[in-house]
Amino acid sequence: MTTVNDATITQHVRVYGHHINGQSTPPSDRLIDRNAPADGSLLAQYSAGTRADAEAAIASARAAFDSGPWPKMTAMDRARVLLEVARLMRENTDLLSRIDAEESGKPLVFARGDVETSAELFEYAAGAAMTSHGEAHTGLGEDCTALVVREPAGVVGMIIPWNFPLLLLSQKLPFALAAGCTAVVKPSEFTSGTALELARIAEEAGVPAGVINVITGFGIETGAPLAESKSVDVLSFTGSTETGRRITEASAGSVKRLSMELGGKAASVVFDDADLGDALDGVLFGVFFNNGECCVSGARLLIQDTVADAFIDKLVAAVSRITVGAPLADGTEVGPMISPEHAAKVLGHIEQARADGAVVRAGGAAIEGAGNYVQPTVLDGVGELTAAFTQEIFGPVLSITRFNDVADAIRLANATEYGLAGSIWTKNIDKALTVAHGMQNGRVWVNTTIDGGPQLPAGGMKQSGFGREMGLAGFEEFTDVKTIQIRTGARNRVFPNWVGGGE
Repeated sequence: MTTVNDATITQHVRVYGHHINGQSTPPSDRLIDRNAPADGSLLAQYSAGTRADAEAAIASARAAFDSGPWPKMTAMDRARVLLEVARLMRENTDLLSRIDAEESGKPLVFARGDVETSAELFEYAAGAAMTSHGEAHTGLGEDCTALVVREPAGVVGMIIPWNFPLLLLSQKLPFALAAGCTAVVKPSEFTSGTALELARIAEEAGVPAGVINVITGFGIETGAPLAESKSVDVLSFTGSTETGRRITEASAGSVKRLSMELGGKAASVVFDDADLGDALDGVLFGVFFNNGECCVSGARLLIQDTVADAFIDKLVAAVSRITVGAPLADGTEVGPMISPEHAAKVLGHIEQARADGAVVRAGGAAIEGAGNYVQPTVLDGVGELTAAFTQEIFGPVLSITRFNDVADAIRLANATEYGLAGSIWTKNIDKALTVAHGMQNGRVWVNTTIDGGPQLPAGGMKQSGFGREMGLAGFEEFTDVKTIQIRTGARNRVFPNWVGGGE
């Protein structure tokens, strides 16, 4: 296993202010240094925002919603703008993908894929805007017609994590814009670049000033105000379950609508009747994609005991061939962890698994040299009551547990507090559907993993959150339903003596 060290990270340091009311503010006196996960070099500096900055961004979004043109535009006009955003995103693929790769540590090839998928989400949201409609109810009597309409929900706060900076923003922002909402975006302090660039691109495409505002900084100073403010109508958050709980508590005073995609501990369930070659490929991709820093990562392999030994031998051999390296280097398949602290946390999980009796079949250590690199790791014999089985590691670490039959597989798949996603590998359709219905997950893949499309909603069950993103369900998250009842002709005669002299 080797680390590629010959890719230049950057030739200049990007320095940003916030983006508020269509303007890039001057960089603040207090800046956040973003150092490259690959080698520690300085990539960018972001303004360390304050509560006052957050309140200014909220006020801008509030004014743009209450008196600006965006919510009042026809859905068709909003759709045209979103399609132009998608076009400009593709035109800026090199810039957007490089920033995301540098800041998050993901291989460049995956960052480019994130840009393409993000553009597709804008296109789908444009379609949702064009086809949105209400209902007319005419069965309430000859003198009554009722309309059920969807209206934009208002100002939306969006708190975005660092693992998919552009993609996870694009699972929220275009749908809110399509509905006619305005937004305040708070990206991670590690990966703020593409959110700021997207705000610029969107306004170039025709989104009015104030509709998209981006504030950078730490959560306690710039994220908490979004949860607390009564001027924010909806808060959409992606991140850890622990942070989701704190946001829920902070938002209680404002009684705002929340949508949360939280932590996960997805299982890849491999039966002995699966195409084991496809399953091997899927398990490897599922856990090591995006450096393992993925909420739907297939971090647990549940393998049927009749094929476990041979399958695991092949898996371990394949892991030894993974290329770990710098995000911008050709051929890199797994990059560095987001920060030195996170790398240390992942390594701590591995050591705890050893202490709990797991056998390290591959990896298990840091890669020496510059950068936050952790070897792709395979832990065998992981007990269902241990931390490696139940807790989200969020790194390139696969935990293996054997099962006997369908009932055992379902029980083990559900034996965590999470319920975000899972994968099933079998050629038996009855078995696939039985397990899919039995798994307590918002998404279940059969003979594929980390798959999807803009049309398909995503979200969690149990401690993995609530609400949905993408698809029509994701569009509807940013709308309010209003009933308008119209009565014609005869007046209300429940109390006839109150009106017209009692005739």
